[in-house]
Amino acid sequence: MSRIGKRPVAIPAGVTANIDGAEVSVKGPKGTLTMPKDPLVTYELTDNGISVQPINQTKRARSFWGMQRTMVQNLVDGVTQGFSKKLLISGVGYRASASGRKLKLQLGFSHDVDIDVPEGLEVKTPDQTTVEISGIDKQKVGQLAAEIRRWRKPEPYKGKGIKYDGEYIFRKEGKKK
Repeated sequence: MSRIGKRPVAIPAGVTANIDGAEVSVKGPKGTLTMPKDPLVTYELTDNGISVQPINQTKRARSFWGMQRTMVQNLVDGVTQGFSKKLLISGVGYRASASGRKLKLQLGFSHDVDIDVPEGLEVKTPDQTTVEISGIDKQKVGQLAAEIRRWRKPEPYKGKGIKYDGEYIFRKEGKKK
């Protein structure tokens, strides 16, 4: 029995949900999100919110149950509050600047790294060593943060690179004389 899947997803005031055909759509103050329905799970719109149940008691259907409920919860959270990730850049000469739909990173390469910001996401650089990504789709926000981080992962000796805010970098001691 999935402890997460048992609870219905509460729909706050100002948010409308619709289950039709092959997708679940949620509309709120920040926008509209849709998600394809999984055939192993049934979705039902009730007074309490959206209820998610497995179609049968097979192991595969039960394993999708909690995940699908969480994905519906992410839709509701996205259209009400939105999601954000913060990246910190550390290293001599490493910096970032956002202008329009582009993010320019200087990461010690012989060239600057230009990243196009996908539609529906917003990238801000409050200072040269901080990048803030925000949007209503949790998957897109996390994917863009991972693609930016991939250019220069933090190294274990000095900690130079791009890391998530709050991420702990295991540090190595280095050579001894």
